[in-house]
Amino acid sequence: MDAAAVVPAYAVELVHLTKRYAPGTPPAVDAIDLRIPAASYCCLLGPSGCGKTTTLRMIAGHESVSAGDILLENRNITLLGAADRGTAMMFQSFALFPHLSALDNVAFSLKMKGVARAERHQRAQELLERVAMGHLAQRKPGELSGGQQQRVALARALITQPRVLLLDEPLSALDPFLRIQMRAELRRWQKELGLTFIHVTHSQEEAMALADQIVVMNQGRIEQVGRPREVYNAPATEFIARFMGGHNVLATSAGKLAVRNDHMLIAPATGEALDNGNLPGTVTDVEYQGTYVLLGLRARDAAGEREVSVMLPEAQFAALPYAPGDAVELSWLHDNAHPLLA
Repeated sequence: MDAAAVVPAYAVELVHLTKRYAPGTPPAVDAIDLRIPAASYCCLLGPSGCGKTTTLRMIAGHESVSAGDILLENRNITLLGAADRGTAMMFQSFALFPHLSALDNVAFSLKMKGVARAERHQRAQELLERVAMGHLAQRKPGELSGGQQQRVALARALITQPRVLLLDEPLSALDPFLRIQMRAELRRWQKELGLTFIHVTHSQEEAMALADQIVVMNQGRIEQVGRPREVYNAPATEFIARFMGGHNVLATSAGKLAVRNDHMLIAPATGEALDNGNLPGTVTDVEYQGTYVLLGLRARDAAGEREVSVMLPEAQFAALPYAPGDAVELSWLHDNAHPLLA
């Protein structure tokens, strides 16, 4: 095979990438290393202020790099301008020109490059057709719904034929129902186009639904990288277990463990002293959630009292219901407990 035809295994590589806004201040992004596979959907996930958007903006060329390197398909793009990188950004606000039609919004970057009107309109129309917006090409943004505006913004980003598409919280401006619909479309478009998508979000649910690779960030550093199932089922740290949700963090004599709330075992208290590792607890809340019933409890582990949640299938709860004030014993299977790093 011709070496020139070999597709790089990684679309983007970050090497000790650092961003510091002022000398002597903590870095917004702290010497992170990351490899993002080609043609994958990567989500940068974390709370506000964790460095995820700053990282995306450095990849895009909209933010300078304090130290480290950014490689796109083995090419160092750290010092290149945004227009020369081979990336395109889809912004949270969509940033469409209100006075231009959808067609002219999509064609705008080609106009700036001097592409003839007929050619740029043809290419823009083809992209609008691809995102099911061809029939609304002459409408202005104010005449389009939020989901339709997002499709136009996507087409505008794709017209530059980027190797990597960068998405800055693209679903946060949409209502919950449309958000679910549009994330399915984003996933489908990524697969059909065969591009690498790097998507910033603070929503665990969104990242789990979309990503091939989740990158969880905290205080400017990467805490864990993995497939959604890996990160959710085997959180590396207490921060990840709590941030991803659905886990109890429990203190034992051997250290802290994470146990999913649907993997917790619960039984009525026997009244006998516990020496088998089970935790004594008291039900404080019962919340019916349809298929499941969520129990809130106060339990005592090796570090003292803490809040614990247990999720039971509806049929199991119906066979042995619990009520606030009930004394219980909590336990878990060894294989369902994940030791956490300090």
